[in-house]
Amino acid sequence: MDRKTLVTRHNITFTTANSADIPQVGNGEIAFGIDVTGLQTLYGNTLSQWGWHSTVPPVKNPVEAFKMFEIEVHGHIATYPASAAGQEELFSWLRENPHRLNLGKIAFLLDGKHVEEKHLTDICQTLDLWRGVITSNYSLAGVPVTVTTACHPKLDMLIAEVRSPLIKAKRLAIEIAFPYGHATEKSGADWNAHERHSTDVLTTEQSALFKRKLDEDRYETSLVWEAKASIEKLAEHLYTLQPAGESESFSFVCRFAPKIDDTPTVKFEKALTVTMAHWEKFWTSGGAIDLSGSSDPRWKELERRIVLSQYLLAVNEAGSLPPQESGLLNNSGWYGKFHLEMHWWHGAHYQLWNRWELFERSLGWYRDTLPVARGIAKRQGYCGGRWPKMIGPDGRFGPSVCGPWLIWQQPHPIFYAEQNYRLHPTPETLDKWKDVVFETAEFMASYAHKNEDTGKYDLGPWVINAAENNLDVKHITINPAFELSYWRYGLRVACVWRERMGLPEKADWKSVIANLAPLPVENGVYVMWEGVPDMWTKYNCGHPDVIGTGAFLPNEGVDINTLQNTVDKVFKQWNMYSTWGWDFPWLAMAAARAGKPQQALDALFLEAAHKNNFNVCGVNMGGPAHTYFPGNGGLLYVVAMMAAGWDGGPDRDAPGFPDDGTWVVRHEGLMKAQ
Repeated sequence: MDRKTLVTRHNITFTTANSADIPQVGNGEIAFGIDVTGLQTLYGNTLSQWGWHSTVPPVKNPVEAFKMFEIEVHGHIATYPASAAGQEELFSWLRENPHRLNLGKIAFLLDGKHVEEKHLTDICQTLDLWRGVITSNYSLAGVPVTVTTACHPKLDMLIAEVRSPLIKAKRLAIEIAFPYGHATEKSGADWNAHERHSTDVLTTEQSALFKRKLDEDRYETSLVWEAKASIEKLAEHLYTLQPAGESESFSFVCRFAPKIDDTPTVKFEKALTVTMAHWEKFWTSGGAIDLSGSSDPRWKELERRIVLSQYLLAVNEAGSLPPQESGLLNNSGWYGKFHLEMHWWHGAHYQLWNRWELFERSLGWYRDTLPVARGIAKRQGYCGGRWPKMIGPDGRFGPSVCGPWLIWQQPHPIFYAEQNYRLHPTPETLDKWKDVVFETAEFMASYAHKNEDTGKYDLGPWVINAAENNLDVKHITINPAFELSYWRYGLRVACVWRERMGLPEKADWKSVIANLAPLPVENGVYVMWEGVPDMWTKYNCGHPDVIGTGAFLPNEGVDINTLQNTVDKVFKQWNMYSTWGWDFPWLAMAAARAGKPQQALDALFLEAAHKNNFNVCGVNMGGPAHTYFPGNGGLLYVVAMMAAGWDGGPDRDAPGFPDDGTWVVRHEGLMKAQ
């Protein structure tokens, strides 16, 4: 397969400024949004996995001061961080802190003044995906400028080279500015709180080290240049780097880190070579899908989404923590915190694409945070460890009227562990994951409640399903369909792990599996939960949980005819305008498993306002604040599954695509799904 041709036919070119479509360079741990000037002169953010900020709390020891919401369930008291009543300020503070921090902005100045869009003409900016480099050509005040921008693959460092007669004329300078944090601003920056943070700088002839302090948070930034230049403080947190004008070119590197113990002499050319080699290795390893032989006119758009999604998720979501829903592009949802139910959609595709190492960077968080999960379970009267929904890097809960009641994130770590084992079936893999797998399963078994009337184990009440559309009836909801299937999967796999490790059976786990309540069915189709009223008039909205029973899960008590009927019903009667970006690949997975490959393709192109759109940069626009990388991750999972197949699926190539000749699917390096 000619992978370079495959990738580069989807390079992105801009001829006008557009703050709605921002190309990025990054390494998964940090990302820089770049405007058409090649820096962040007009727009663009600098966000990282490690850069967080907290304001001063309204009370001492805010976690201890927070009053939990108490319920009695199945004979015991459980507490949830679910009510703001009488503690509104503390509730908001715990939700908003810590929040992801915009680390700084690097921009151009012309003749000492800010460059505006009206000063730019002849714009031609290209993101070269194969090399991970943005090249920006334009005229500034009628003078040509070329800027080459990239991000170092190992250091959290922007590298840039500027070529223009404006450099030699000493008319063009680089500005670096540092903001205060802002929990609710999309950029993650407050540019008007100068007195609330400090910036100290240490300079040499060819470097500057900025030491940043925001309340109790610290980080550092180093700026290193090669030719002669001078640096000057213009205002609080605002500095300018003026090249001496010895030539028409000027290069610099700007590194961000929690602590910089030295100022490495990284040269632009060497850093650029390392960056390009990194991205070429990325594209030549792992999986690839080429759809160019297809006659279905949708092939090119689907292939574009596939290629750009690979780049975007490697830039935004291959770091040391589970990502937020808008990655490192902006701070558009939930203050930069991550939602564990979304971690699957962000990263499960990496196994199928043979890029597991990119996902594994964030999976150690579960082992590190297991004590927190144990504490949540104990507080609620259960065994094992319970994984929350919305959470920050330190494991501190984010209160919510909805999030604490969700359970579908609970089996995720078991799914990840099994993915790891499929790639590396070794004792080392078993040992690495055993505590997380077994503690996760312990909670699942203890959460399931034996119904003495039916003899079956129920899930709930006091549970909110994945669709989050039963908030008003969470106290009486039992046995949501998708969660039942996922519970069966998680406990079954945990039992298999005990067998692999030569450990004795867990009788209580086996009992729950054998006696778990059946999937709720009405009129031959799966429904949201047992006894749900008005299923197809009131609750046919949000995420289509009813198809989740047979989507990314292998067959866990699913009847194929019922699944087929449910897929058909969803296509006909679901309110697609209420869905979010990952729902379309989810529906495609179910359609493929149900033996409906044409519907699987159609699901990926359903019209649903902005929810199923992918912008010029390939970003799925299907979330509450539009930027929604779970839609990109879900797309990568389902197309790999449709191309390489799944356990127990049809014995043919590309079983998830129609076999009528309209789709020609060339693929390599992909793995079969579970």
